[in-house]
Amino acid sequence: MGKYTASPHAVDLARAALRAAAALALAAAAGCASTSSSSSVTAPPPAPAAAPAEQPAAPATIEPIADSSQAAETASGLSLRQDAPLRYVVKKGDTLWGVAAYYLHDPWQWPHLWYANPQIKNPHLIYPGERLTLVRVDGRTRLALDNTERLSPHVREEPLAQAIPAIPIDAIREFLHGPRVVTRDEINAAPYVVAFTSEHVVAGQANGIFVKNLPDGGAPNWSVVRIGETYTDPDTGEALGFEAIPDGEAELRQKGQPATMMLTASTEEVLIGDRLLPIENEDFKAAFYPHPPAGNIDGRIISVYGGVGQIAQYQIVAINRGRREGLDPGTVLSIFKVRAPVADPYGNSRVALPDQPAGVVLVFKVSERVSYALVMSNTLPAHVLDKVKNPAAAGSY
Repeated sequence: MGKYTASPHAVDLARAALRAAAALALAAAAGCASTSSSSSVTAPPPAPAAAPAEQPAAPATIEPIADSSQAAETASGLSLRQDAPLRYVVKKGDTLWGVAAYYLHDPWQWPHLWYANPQIKNPHLIYPGERLTLVRVDGRTRLALDNTERLSPHVREEPLAQAIPAIPIDAIREFLHGPRVVTRDEINAAPYVVAFTSEHVVAGQANGIFVKNLPDGGAPNWSVVRIGETYTDPDTGEALGFEAIPDGEAELRQKGQPATMMLTASTEEVLIGDRLLPIENEDFKAAFYPHPPAGNIDGRIISVYGGVGQIAQYQIVAINRGRREGLDPGTVLSIFKVRAPVADPYGNSRVALPDQPAGVVLVFKVSERVSYALVMSNTLPAHVLDKVKNPAAAGSY
């Protein structure tokens, strides 16, 4: 093959091609490195260390108390009575409020005195025949079951109905089948009596009634009520509800518009225009325990059951605070008597008097805006529009 001599121009082209090839090679190498780096799998972070196993709470230290002076030494914050018995045997007919009153000047402090052993099922329930004793639990005076078997894990076999109630059931038995609070919408939607099946002006048990707007397919038995007092907040003017007073109960005999019903029970005379409401469930639980409200309460008595003017022990009152304010069965409130301003004997002004403590009520039935309470004690005559507030603070427990 003959010798080839490149021209200067060809040499320049060759050099340019070599430089381009080198640049491409470098770019390719960089691209491979980048791809390798981006496609590599990142190692997952190490798993967090397992939380240490929760240690079971140490059992409470329970020590006997020999005399009442020892009980007082570690009863800081409790209104413990000086004559509080060291031991007490629960009797049939006792109430939780009554037992608490043996030990405390303020029975609403019961949750802070009673030792609710977490190893006992339903530890807040107390039964006739059980023995109670003052003890020290972790250095504080408490009331506990005086039975080593009771203080060890076990399941109570007594039916809940045998536990002593919080308040005297006889004092509220009639009321449990008494008034309820209803709204305007509930009243307007309720069926009503338009006539009697016989020529009567009023009706009673075993009389027939014609009822308009009874829904098809509903329950056969209904409560007949008369709409009574309107509950209004005396401070804000808010309509809180209406009192629905039971007249009796009626049973469906023939569907239609109007439907034919028979009065199976009556506590009052049934009148034309009386409304029908579903029968309330028997869900009242008497084994709640007295306790102060969870939040600040500043309400008023707005009605007294039975319409009496002066409020005394074991009468039932309605107050303008309910479920929305955090009240529940067992809530204890103090009554404060509101005094009208008096004339200043040496001036033209009037003197505002402070509210006076007048008694204690315990809430047992709650609706959204209104509650019913039983007057447990009174030191002064109380009246409608007197105030109800948190019981006096007892200090730290």
